[in-house]
Amino acid sequence: MNSLLLNLDIQEFIDANIDNEIKTLALQKNPFAEVNWTDVIHQIASKTKSKTKLPTWFGTKNILYPSKVSIEQTSSEKTAHYKSSLVAGLSLIDLSGGFGVDDYFFAKKIEKIVHCEINTELSEIVAHNFQQLKVTNIDCLAGDSTTILKQLNQKFDWIYIDPSRRNDLKGKVFLLKDCLPNVPELLDFYFDYSPNILIKTAPILDISAGLTELQYVKTVHIVALENEVKEILWEIEKGFGNNPTIKTVNIRKEAQDEFEFEFQDNSLKATYSLPKTYLYEPNAAIMKSGGFEAVSALYAIDKLQQHSHLYTSDQLLMIPTRVFRIQQCLAYTKPNMKQFLENQKANITIRNFPETVELIRKKWKIKDGGNNYCFFTTDLNNNKIVLICTKI
Repeated sequence: MNSLLLNLDIQEFIDANIDNEIKTLALQKNPFAEVNWTDVIHQIASKTKSKTKLPTWFGTKNILYPSKVSIEQTSSEKTAHYKSSLVAGLSLIDLSGGFGVDDYFFAKKIEKIVHCEINTELSEIVAHNFQQLKVTNIDCLAGDSTTILKQLNQKFDWIYIDPSRRNDLKGKVFLLKDCLPNVPELLDFYFDYSPNILIKTAPILDISAGLTELQYVKTVHIVALENEVKEILWEIEKGFGNNPTIKTVNIRKEAQDEFEFEFQDNSLKATYSLPKTYLYEPNAAIMKSGGFEAVSALYAIDKLQQHSHLYTSDQLLMIPTRVFRIQQCLAYTKPNMKQFLENQKANITIRNFPETVELIRKKWKIKDGGNNYCFFTTDLNNNKIVLICTKI
C-alpha cells in the first residue's frame, strides 16, 4: 500500500481530475516526485468509477483504491445492501474479500466480520479504508482463505465467498468447479466451520448446472440492477432437503421488484392466448431465472407462445414486468409494415423472431425512439406478428 498517495496535494489533484479523460492525463508530466505517475492515474480512474457505484467510498476522505478492474468487478453498494438482508447472527467470514464492499454492509447486520484476501496489498488497502469509514468490527487477514479457516479453527454463523470467475486460460467460466476456489469440492470442508454459506457468482453461470453441482441450496437469488443482471447468489443451508426457491430481484431507483417460485415445480403450467389488451415483458432477472411457466401460472396471465416469453391479459395487472397497452396487432407482412411502420419512429424489441432489431430498422427505415413500443414476436399459431404498444 502506497501511503504517499494520501498526501494532501495528491488527494486534491485526484479530486480535481475526477471524470477527466484518463488517456490525456497519462500523457502529462508527473508533478509529484514522491510517487509513480501511473499510481496517481489509477487512483483517478478507480475513484471516477466509484462515483455512482460506490458513493460511500467516493464521498469519504483518504480512501485508497485498487485497479479500475477491481472496482469494476466488485459489488455495487446497492447489490451489497441486498446481500446483507440475507444474513444474520454474530459472525461471518468472507473467504474472497476483495475491495470489501460486501463486508461493509454485512458489518451492519453481524457483530464480527473476518475479511480474507490473498493479495496482501489489497488487504492493507481495505483495512486502511475501513478505518476511514469508521468500521471497527471487521478484521482483515491476508492469505489463503482455506489456510486461514484452519488456523482460526472456529465456528461462524455464515461463510461468504465470491469464487474467481476465470480459469487459467482466462476464458469464461460456466461451472463452479472451474472457479477458484472450487466450492463444490470444498463444500464439506466449509460445513465444518459454518452451517450457512452464501456464494456469489457471475450472471453467466447456468442455474440448473449450479444446482447440480451444489448441495443443500435453499434459495437462488438472481439480482438485477436497473434491469441488468449483476450477480447470482446461492444461499446454502447444511441439511436442507426441500425444493430450492428461485427468487428474482430487480433493484430500481424507486422500487425493488421481486418474484419467486419453486425450482422445477411441475404444478406450475402456463396458459396461452392470442394478444389481448395488455402486454407484459419480464425483467432481466425473471428472464435469467427461466421461470416462464411460473409467471403465467402465479399471475394468471397468458403466454403468447411457448418460446416468446411475453404475456397478455384483458385486465391490467401491476406485476414486476414492463407493462404495455396493445394498440394494434399486425401480421408481419410487407403491406402492413409499409402502411404502419415504414419511415416511422419506434422502440423495437424482438422475442422469438427470426430478424434482428438492426435488420428490421434498416429494412423498414424505422428510427429509434418515440412513444410507440413495437414487439416483433410469434403468436401461439406460429404466425409472425408485430404488436404496436404504448407503455403504462
